Amino acid sequence: MAQCNLEQIREIVGEAYRTESRRVLATLIRLLGDFDLAEESMHDAFAAAIEQWSREGVPEKPRAWLVSTARFKAIDIMRRRARFDASLSELAKRVDETTSQDEIADDGVEDDRLRLIFTCCHPALSPSTQIALTLREVCGLSTEAIASAFLTTSSTIAQRIVRGKAKIRDAKIPYVIPSIEELPDRLDSVLAVVYLVFNEGYSASSGESLTRPDLSGEAIRLGRLLSQLLPDSEVLGLLSLMLLHESRRLARTSQDGDLILLEDQDRSLWNRELIAEGRSLVDVAFSSGEVGTHAIQAAISSVHSVALSPDETDWSQIVAYYDLLLQADRSPIVELNRAVAVAMRDGPLAGIELIDAIFARGDLLEYHLAHAAHADLCRRLGQSAAARRSYRRALDLAQQMPERRFLEKRLRELS
Repeated sequence: MAQCNLEQIREIVGEAYRTESRRVLATLIRLLGDFDLAEESMHDAFAAAIEQWSREGVPEKPRAWLVSTARFKAIDIMRRRARFDASLSELAKRVDETTSQDEIADDGVEDDRLRLIFTCCHPALSPSTQIALTLREVCGLSTEAIASAFLTTSSTIAQRIVRGKAKIRDAKIPYVIPSIEELPDRLDSVLAVVYLVFNEGYSASSGESLTRPDLSGEAIRLGRLLSQLLPDSEVLGLLSLMLLHESRRLARTSQDGDLILLEDQDRSLWNRELIAEGRSLVDVAFSSGEVGTHAIQAAISSVHSVALSPDETDWSQIVAYYDLLLQADRSPIVELNRAVAVAMRDGPLAGIELIDAIFARGDLLEYHLAHAAHADLCRRLGQSAAARRSYRRALDLAQQMPERRFLEKRLRELS
């Protein structure tokens, strides 16, 4: 064990919480079978770590130490509460007797988050509850961040999470990875969850930073695990999509953390290894003969990845892929992205007409990127007054600081 002073220990424990807390929580849920008890005991374990590690030193395997300590904390909690609920006494005894060191070893918890995702995405839960619960429990996103991803309110997300936990408890939903036969039926919700996790990491919904590499990296890790478990075209398509997006992460912000649009990025900063891997997976996905939304989106990103400059982008090919994507998923977001591609192929006016049609239906009126796209096309046409109106509306809705700074810069330029 390494000896450190109290300030260093606080930093070490804080870093362990940022990097390990969701894995620790997933393992505790497996061991205890209770979300709330697992979370309470986990926080107790991290608090104990500050005191004990400063006195005894940092253990060689911090994650295993945290799981083991939290397990004992949970047993103590159950025994205290057994005065009011006799069943907890038996449960505490069973957890104490049946949990082996192999079950809490540092190298034995790697798949626990994947198991937890499938538990949270059980068919007994509604799709919206599956995704909200997994983002909260597996990835530790706040209800506010999840609400932003869903374009809904925090109270709605909180209710979904509470209902999801109760359903898992009352229905005794097992904490397991489904069999190969069951996997296809369970896959869509899991892929939606993984992609939302990636999106929160690749383009954070709010806050000072544009990206959260820990989340995008975790989503890619989960995507790789899923691809090994079930090399379905949509699993491969999603992994490819995440890799191709992640390849551009370093070029998306300036040294000051400001947003850089795709057309202005230094493409020499793009990660060519990730691009090669992503494009290879697109080819494999399309060779299956049947592709879904993630594989098509990956194909769109692949077209961008081979263009050495904005002028070399094959916008006709991208529009064709969006036409295909609309057949699989006719959503307002897909329509918006297609409108931008059409504008790049046919001119800004064509894109503005398509976005105006979306707004006229009442769709995406509260989505800041829709107004930002509309503003940019107006700016390109020289329609300064319309551009300013749309930029101001986008600024009213944007919660991420780099995006807000970018929109404010555009408004200053127009003034």
